[in-house]
Amino acid sequence: MNKVVWTIAGSDSGGGAGIQADVKAMQSFGIHTCTVVTALTAQNSMGVEAINPVGVEIIASQLKALEQDMPASVIKIGMLANEEQIKFIAQRIQEYKTTWACKPIIIYDPVVVASSGENLTEDDVIPALKEHLLPLIDVLTPNTKETQSLTGVYLIGPSAVRDAATTFFKIGIKSVVIKGGHWDYPQGYCIDFCQSSADLGTEYWLGNKTLPVPHSHGTGCSFASVIAACLAHEYPLKDAFILAKAYINQGLKAAKRFGQGIGPVAHCGFPENKDDFPQVIEPDSFLGLELDLDPVSAHPPAMEFAKCDSLKLGLYPVVDTVSWLETCLVNGIKTIQLRIKDYLAPDLETKIEQAVALGHKYQANVYINDHWQLAIKHKAYGVHLGQEDLYLADLAAIKMSGLRLGLSTHGFYEMLRADNYKPSYLAFGAIYSTTTKDMTGQIQGLEKLKHFVPLMKSYPTVAIGGIDLSRAKEVAHTGVGSIAVVRAITESEDPALAIEKLQTEISCE
Repeated sequence: MNKVVWTIAGSDSGGGAGIQADVKAMQSFGIHTCTVVTALTAQNSMGVEAINPVGVEIIASQLKALEQDMPASVIKIGMLANEEQIKFIAQRIQEYKTTWACKPIIIYDPVVVASSGENLTEDDVIPALKEHLLPLIDVLTPNTKETQSLTGVYLIGPSAVRDAATTFFKIGIKSVVIKGGHWDYPQGYCIDFCQSSADLGTEYWLGNKTLPVPHSHGTGCSFASVIAACLAHEYPLKDAFILAKAYINQGLKAAKRFGQGIGPVAHCGFPENKDDFPQVIEPDSFLGLELDLDPVSAHPPAMEFAKCDSLKLGLYPVVDTVSWLETCLVNGIKTIQLRIKDYLAPDLETKIEQAVALGHKYQANVYINDHWQLAIKHKAYGVHLGQEDLYLADLAAIKMSGLRLGLSTHGFYEMLRADNYKPSYLAFGAIYSTTTKDMTGQIQGLEKLKHFVPLMKSYPTVAIGGIDLSRAKEVAHTGVGSIAVVRAITESEDPALAIEKLQTEISCE
């Protein structure tokens, strides 16, 4: 079945926010959006003239129709106009979470305060929200004013943002994305925050310079709807977060006026321009220091490592023995990685020294996985690291040695985070499931790869994970510059023939 998301929200007669914005944003991500209207607003580009709540019996009839035929994987909630609606929707959401075989993810964009500062719902809704609805929410997407209204925490700095998130978690909310469009801290920047109660040790900060644009109606609705769409596609929240931000940035740049007042954010499809993506804020970066995030490493991002010889690295075997490395080099491989995961492996240094020597002998580029100290000592061509190594490895030493640096990425957030460090190449994976390592929740697939490659076109790009001869051509058709293989060579009956066939498939892209 194709992906179905429900939006339970108000209708914007001006077409810029509410149900109308939800449908446009989700359609940009290939989602079929079903609608449950909670209020008929009378508004235009100049403002809201009236809010006409829909009776709960009418809301019930809309829900009943959808329940019977088009259940949702994700339900996005927007405007709930009064206490009666809040209690009713909370009751139904509880039923869905209890009785549906596939429990829906619930996203709530609390339409309590508009961007203009105007209250949009009845004064008694906040106590009702806290008691009935908020404990059922998986992802909450408040702006700063809504955060302050719902938590009582005034957002005067990063620690206050964390305090507000903690307050939300105590209510029962699973994850929170606090939008910083009205925060202006640091001055001139828009900073957004994301955290989940299940992983309190990890927080995500995104930032970009404030866009001085006049038209921004419907940004909150659209932002939450993109997150809903991405979660329906089973993206992790951190990827949905960064894609929603990029979607809004591109929409703000393209927004136009249709009336006499503020125009709506434009809906331009899946974000494909890297300039629209925000910066992943690392603790030691400029914005990280401005936000007073705890520094965790001795090196700032944007180090810019040595360039690879070419943007297209071709067939890229990843092997775990020197013997396999030599077999590949003998058969014409020019880029290869030695991956020995055991730090206590016998003769580890000797094996790395031999691998580097073989690279020189066959005029090939040998990367060493993880063991960056030995790679530096023995003057390897390059080193390959995972995301978890960015705070552990001495990146400055790797850069000063002249080694190339390859970084693994698993999704949009990690890809943009890696871009901070300006590595020599970026690896995307796992494209398919693989038995070589546990990639639970990190399978990317071809559709994501098709988005990764043009976004990072300034880098050599490598696809890895579960790629064999039967899949090599379709992976190559995405435009990725290199295909990394593991078992496709080492488990073949004739490694030389496997290399030849893989080279042929890749060259036919």
